[in-house]
Amino acid sequence: MQLQAYNRLGSSGSGGGGGGSPSPPASPRRSSPRLVRRPSKSSGGRPPPPPRSLMQRAAWMLLSLLLRRQGIFLFAPLIYVSGMLLYMGTVSLDSVPSIISRPAPGSVYRSPELYQRLRPAMDADNSSDGLATVWKHAYKGGVWRPCINQSTNGLPESNGFIFVEANGGLNQQRTSICNAVAVAGYLNATLVIPNFHYHSIWRDPSKFSDIYDEDHFISTLTNDVRVVSKVPEFIMERYDHNMSNVHNFRIKAWSSIHHYKDVVLPKLIEERFIRISPFANRLSLNAPPVVQRLRCLANFEALRFSKPISTLAETLVSRMKERSADSDGRYIAVHLRFEEDMVAFSCCVFDGGEHEKIAMDAARERGWRGKFTKRGRVIRPGVIRISGKCPLTPLEVGLMLRGMGFSNNTLLYLASGKIYNAEKVMGPLLEMFPLLQTKEMLASAEELAPFKNYSSRMAAIDYSVCLHSEVFVTTQGGNFPHFLIGHRRYLYGGHSKTIKPDKKKLALLFDNRNIGWKALKHQLLNIRAHSDSKGIEIKRANDSIYTYPCPDCMCRSNKLESTKSLSSAQ
Repeated sequence: MQLQAYNRLGSSGSGGGGGGSPSPPASPRRSSPRLVRRPSKSSGGRPPPPPRSLMQRAAWMLLSLLLRRQGIFLFAPLIYVSGMLLYMGTVSLDSVPSIISRPAPGSVYRSPELYQRLRPAMDADNSSDGLATVWKHAYKGGVWRPCINQSTNGLPESNGFIFVEANGGLNQQRTSICNAVAVAGYLNATLVIPNFHYHSIWRDPSKFSDIYDEDHFISTLTNDVRVVSKVPEFIMERYDHNMSNVHNFRIKAWSSIHHYKDVVLPKLIEERFIRISPFANRLSLNAPPVVQRLRCLANFEALRFSKPISTLAETLVSRMKERSADSDGRYIAVHLRFEEDMVAFSCCVFDGGEHEKIAMDAARERGWRGKFTKRGRVIRPGVIRISGKCPLTPLEVGLMLRGMGFSNNTLLYLASGKIYNAEKVMGPLLEMFPLLQTKEMLASAEELAPFKNYSSRMAAIDYSVCLHSEVFVTTQGGNFPHFLIGHRRYLYGGHSKTIKPDKKKLALLFDNRNIGWKALKHQLLNIRAHSDSKGIEIKRANDSIYTYPCPDCMCRSNKLESTKSLSSAQ
């Protein structure tokens, strides 16, 4: 007997033929939210639910409508916002809490408040003087001595004359001079004493011989680079005595020495006379040893300040040592960059209010016409301060040094141009360091008269006094401290007793309204210790040889040899 197959889904046909294949199930219908009546169990059935009220039936009908028409949910946000607006319209705005915007930590100049709060504790602090305890391990990390080997061989015939125009301030010009010596020596050219470009900010018409000892410069380089005071007459006749007729190279910044060999040298040989203008930072920091040696020779040996400058500088150093006799003639030199042009360029905000804003806007327009008012440029003084890019004020320098353990009996030499708003900002620093001196205070009006209206010559005097200080403090960076730090390393066994503070940390410390004197001092002593640990540093790739003379300009030696050389240098 043939059995009919069992079909769970039932037969889709109207007839009873069960031999065909089963049909697929029909698509499920969308279930309705309405109550589905279920059959009661035969035994123990529950009583039927009570009838629903009118409100319940209306709610179920609304929910059923929403589920059937799902597109209505697209309007749900609009309905919600409309409801909220209707609700807010009935609430008084006075009862809505306001959002208070607080400046980021370190973004506001609060140092005057901190000074007033901590001054009693600072004055009561009788701890030991920082000059007696700082840098006990001057020879940690090795001892170095100058070792620039000067050539004794004669020079071959010159390939021609090179004339450069050095631009910028005193130490930017110094970079140009040293790089010009290196390029001329590498190309076997004769270097004409560089011409100094007149700058609208420094406004100093000084010539090379006004600042440097020209004869010493030429004689020191005799065996390595030919140097002449001016272009020979027979050369200038070829160009109708007009320098603009001479071929001028526009060299890209930080060009390699090989660029000079490949591009400049052929033209030099052809023309016998070329000029390069401008010439600041036109040679890469990384160069072969022969080029680095010439840079070292020019910077540390050949460049010596002119006799009038060096004579006055030596007098001021002697007076500083006499006035610091209680500390064995040791004094601290501070390079303070708080002149009007620096304050304006930094775009930082201090505590001068609207008057300060108007004055700084005018200074920026005078010095850098249109640079700070370009369309789309946004200046954020708070961000600049947090980033540690604001120049330290005299008050902040005083707070920092007192916190680093230097007492009010410490003799400070302040190297600076004309301090912005000096009548106001210098008061706190003089309260903290009453023995403070400047070149204007150390020298008489008659002694300063020959240099008074020449910014580069005045900077050279500051440079010399800072060079012979026990400790040098830099507050803003720039060419002046970079050259000075390297020069001090060159003179003092490779070690530079320099305080170079972390201004990001200082911004946070000086912004802290709850910090006490002991906690502040602890933090500042750590910053000083970090500066000490970096006293001796070896030049790395892309470092300046003028700041890091080891090992290109110096060699290792034992402590005894270095002690003797330091004694003779001082």
